[in-house]
Amino acid sequence: MRQSKNGGYWRSQALLNALESALLILFMGGFMAALGWQLWGGAGVALLLLVGLLTLVFNPALSPRWVMKLYGAKPLQKTHAPALSELTRWLCERAGLEKEPEIYLIPSRVMNAFSVGFSGRSAVALSDAMMRQLELRELAGVLAHEISHIRHNDLWVMGLADLFSRMTSMMAFVGQILLLMNLPLMLLGMVTINWWLILLLMIAPLLSALAQLALSRTREYAADMGAARLTGDPRGLARALERIEKAQGGWIEHILAPGNRVPDPSLLRTHPRTAERVERLLVLEQEMDQSERLPLEQLLHRYDHPEIMRKPRRRIWGTWW
Repeated sequence: MRQSKNGGYWRSQALLNALESALLILFMGGFMAALGWQLWGGAGVALLLLVGLLTLVFNPALSPRWVMKLYGAKPLQKTHAPALSELTRWLCERAGLEKEPEIYLIPSRVMNAFSVGFSGRSAVALSDAMMRQLELRELAGVLAHEISHIRHNDLWVMGLADLFSRMTSMMAFVGQILLLMNLPLMLLGMVTINWWLILLLMIAPLLSALAQLALSRTREYAADMGAARLTGDPRGLARALERIEKAQGGWIEHILAPGNRVPDPSLLRTHPRTAERVERLLVLEQEMDQSERLPLEQLLHRYDHPEIMRKPRRRIWGTWW
């Protein structure tokens, strides 16, 4: 793919995203190791590293098909959306993926999309509502965003962060149990209290979770940038993000209480605010060469899958569709 008119901004943003991701991973791993050192010394740190390494090496990723079953998703037949099949092929060629992800359809009236797996075995899910409500230009941006996640192995990165977070929470829980068991001895003055360790045990899960959320937001920014480069059209994704956010509230809410939704605090969000993402994408648009855009005019966007009529509801395992 040809380079944009001025690659300075692209390179600086890509470097910043990569550096921020690396620092957050190092922080989570270092914090976990520090907690293990305080609880069990050097042997504890070595054991944690061994367990983490074995988990990463021998614990296979969840099968994309198994994850799709949780959402009731089924493979989208090419005959129902022929343009989407060609669009996927174009994006994978630009992304350098040897194997295209399987495209699944979520039977939902909620606008949603996500990707699972790695470059060799992956899948992208799009909801029925998204297929019907987004224009091809916007759909290309969303699909490119998910393919960027696959290209960057973001599922592996977030899996590593989740492992660090879970192990940190487990150690904090074990430490708190040991603290309660030794409470009588502390009251009798038979053992000394390490107040720094107690404070660390209390805040460890929170700090690890906040770092994990920050990493998720960073990877979303990186996927937005990747999508802009794959499509050559940052505005397409920006428009899709705005339409998705607008559709998140019901029509009654938009009419009767348009300002009633209270935004989540920035630190507690898995995704950056839509306005911030759109602003960055529009800056990227100024750096793009129009010749880099996908020739979407060559495709006829047609989607003739039977419409999903049932209302969305939350499943017992936590998914919402």
